[in-house]
Amino acid sequence: MTQCLKPVSVAIGDLVAHPANVRARSPESYASENIAHLKASIAVLGLLQPLLVQKLSAGFGVLAGGRRHAALVELVADKTEKGFTRSTKVDCRLVPDDCDVTTALSLAENITQEPMGAIDEFEAFARMMEVDGQTPETIARTFGTTVAAVKGRLRYGLIHPEIRDAARAKSITLDVMKAFADHPSQAVQKEVFEALTQDDSYLQAYTVRQALKSRGVQVSDDIGAFVRAEYEARGGAIAADLLEEHSVLEDAGLVETILLEKLTGAAEEERARQGFSWGEAVIRYDYAAMADYGRVYPGPIEPDAKGRKRLETITAELEQLEREMEDEGLYARVDALEAEARDLQEAYSAEDLARSGVIASWSNGQVTLHVGLVRPEDRADGAGKIDGASGDTGDKDSDEIVYPASLTEDLKTERAMALGAAMALHPEATLDLTLFKLVTDVLRQGMSVTQAIKVDARTEYRTHAKMDEICGTSRAQMAEVQDALDLSWADEARSPADRFAAFRALDAGAKARLVAYATAATTQSCFARDPQRDSLMHAFESEVMPDLRAHWTPNAALFSRFKKAWLLKILGEELGLAQEAVTLASSTKKEVVAFCDRLFAEPFATLTEAQRAAVAAWCPPMMQTAGVEPVEAAQVETPHDATEAADAA
Repeated sequence: MTQCLKPVSVAIGDLVAHPANVRARSPESYASENIAHLKASIAVLGLLQPLLVQKLSAGFGVLAGGRRHAALVELVADKTEKGFTRSTKVDCRLVPDDCDVTTALSLAENITQEPMGAIDEFEAFARMMEVDGQTPETIARTFGTTVAAVKGRLRYGLIHPEIRDAARAKSITLDVMKAFADHPSQAVQKEVFEALTQDDSYLQAYTVRQALKSRGVQVSDDIGAFVRAEYEARGGAIAADLLEEHSVLEDAGLVETILLEKLTGAAEEERARQGFSWGEAVIRYDYAAMADYGRVYPGPIEPDAKGRKRLETITAELEQLEREMEDEGLYARVDALEAEARDLQEAYSAEDLARSGVIASWSNGQVTLHVGLVRPEDRADGAGKIDGASGDTGDKDSDEIVYPASLTEDLKTERAMALGAAMALHPEATLDLTLFKLVTDVLRQGMSVTQAIKVDARTEYRTHAKMDEICGTSRAQMAEVQDALDLSWADEARSPADRFAAFRALDAGAKARLVAYATAATTQSCFARDPQRDSLMHAFESEVMPDLRAHWTPNAALFSRFKKAWLLKILGEELGLAQEAVTLASSTKKEVVAFCDRLFAEPFATLTEAQRAAVAAWCPPMMQTAGVEPVEAAQVETPHDATEAADAA
């Protein structure tokens, strides 16, 4: 039926909630944080769209516009807003008392308005600044958001119009369009866009960002931040962005010149400190080009009486700091003490200093010093080629990777979590395993076919020293499975009999997923199964979890519990990153841990196929489905004296 809705002005204090409002059962829709933008908009622009109201005994019930009503109520309560009181009248449209489609009216108001497209929104923000003369600050106040959020939308709205049109026409994706905002110059954006779309190939955001990098360096880039002060002092041009961190240093040549000058200064400073014969600088350290270089290392020396006394002091302080290493701020002090201890106990010979030098390069966002290098023409038998990590990792006896008892137990927990995720992702196989165990355990009168899972309706309690820091892949996979479960039968308000009837009505696939999820939560802490001792679980794990890494990735939580020497051994011998291990040997353990964490989080583009495959497959050997027993050290977890710390470094 057609309804005639009469315009009417109603005081805010006379407005009440209407029971037929379709959002009435979603109180989160009216939460302060969810209507902040509405409140800000109404405060600045007023109520742009009338409320639909109907006369009730308690006042005028808001049939449609409940969130606007909630924003008005908050404005009345906000004493800083002077234009809103309970008696302030707002425009409404009155629904007749005899209307028989009140719910339909409320629903239509909420679902018939199509959300604004992302590109239209970006452009509207840009017009507010360019045409209406508003600033990011005034726009933010109008819409109740942050200035940074407004600037982010403005950046996309100011991308070259041809690129925005291509995104609107679906010729490129929205992510590709956004990538062009990495350079604030529309002229540069257009040039790169035209160059990349000449052959009609599929365009990716990564390709766009790489192309824009050749047109300048962002000030937030590690190199940009490193050289910016000197760049500005020399009058280098900067393309300003609405968001300062996206401004671009446009003269790439000047950036490179300044970077090389700074690297040369760092090399010269280290040359003078150590007494080397020469110092050089390169932006990128080319391991292939350095293959013919040799390297010399400091040898042991006997410290004098003053040095021995200082070593005793360092040892005592290191022992104290090792007990407090949960504090991140102590790493720098430990590194400094370990370096001082090394300098007191080892030194380069005069002969080696006379023929060796240092090269400074830029790596991982900082200056990296490659010390003790010997040019090919200056090499002698005592300067070996740079061909591996040996020579930088200390005493070979300390290189063997052992697994302390506490770490072993935590790795068992992580593997059990990974196995649980694999089981939840293979519901049919896990259902068969659960039913098989349940039936055979009963038929065999208590002689269980495997102890690997519990079928007694109890979730396994898992403990781990760093549960908040370990890889979250398995937990994310379990959460995704849980979100997809059909729990329509599990309403606690219903009786167990009703719930059981609803459960029985589920299809077989839904039941299998529920059983698999429940069984997955019972997996026991474990390493790889011995096929002789538990052939059932060994075969089952081989089916559902042939590759542990699909559910688990090593990260800093694990690497921080390894000695530095072990990490270098893994990099050089197990991952084929010998040159990186050589370079990192002069870094602190914290830096080596960070390098390993980044490597496994997103393998570097410079890796060879063999290195990439090794990184993708690596895990402690006893964790993989076809694993081996670990070398365990039950008593010692981390080095606790200065000598061992110096050796590991």
